[in-house]
Amino acid sequence: MLRRHKGVPIAIAAAGTLVSMLALGPATTAVAAPTWRTHVCHGTPRHPGELIGQNLDVIVRGLCLVQRGPVEVSRNIIVTRHSALIVAFGRRDSHVNVAGNIFVHKGGVLILGCNPKSSPCLDDPHPRRPTLSSNSAVGGSIISTVALGMVVHNTRIGHDVRDLGGGGGLTCKPQGPFAHVHSPAFTAWEDNWIGGSVRITDLRTCFVDAIRNWIGGSVAVGRNKAADPDAMEIVSNVVHGNLVCWRNKPKVQFGDSHGRPNRVGLHAFLECSFRRILPNPSGQHVHFSHISVHLH
Repeated sequence: MLRRHKGVPIAIAAAGTLVSMLALGPATTAVAAPTWRTHVCHGTPRHPGELIGQNLDVIVRGLCLVQRGPVEVSRNIIVTRHSALIVAFGRRDSHVNVAGNIFVHKGGVLILGCNPKSSPCLDDPHPRRPTLSSNSAVGGSIISTVALGMVVHNTRIGHDVRDLGGGGGLTCKPQGPFAHVHSPAFTAWEDNWIGGSVRITDLRTCFVDAIRNWIGGSVAVGRNKAADPDAMEIVSNVVHGNLVCWRNKPKVQFGDSHGRPNRVGLHAFLECSFRRILPNPSGQHVHFSHISVHLH
């Protein structure tokens, strides 16, 4: 499951689309050589590539999957234009450890990590009652420039997150790699540990959120527009620096996240201000909460 969009579960495993794709087998496999080398993982929706083993750098062209692990990358992963890297499988110890950075270029997609609560793994045998999880680690930063979608869960990121521009436009019509699983393009950062700062700006997409992240630095969320009126759920985060949110449409809100106020170590501004009080639906009841409160 990628996310509940307007109350309808978008379940990859249940849909069966991705399962049937994988049954065809990978087109290419980036296999570890005796010495660490740069590998190109390339594939198509019908014959996705598969990344395994130890690698120096990884270049993703087309569709690349990590279904068994661990995968070790001693430097960087580069997702090229209009390509997709999917690391959201829970069986066979599927996860990646990247010493350097992950770069996602124009039109690219990164789906990284999964857990039973907020984003079940794509290969979970019980998608309605999931139990599997996958935890990855990135020693450096995750940087996307005009990506189609970034869906990151359960990942430890040593430095920064930069999610700059992109998205599929102000529509919730499935497109790109998301279309294969009947999902709109969207961006979600949930349940991550981020040592540095976070900047999410200038997205034009169906849905954006950042929920339950621990962030050692500051967070800036601004000038984003989403087609879903329930988007822009920036809640339940622990931010040790500043939190500033501005010119988002819709404005930052609790939505249907059942979230808690952000806990902020320094200052909170504008849409995420300590003074801003918003409706916070919980079950069948609606109460009001500050969108941000002081950490200490």
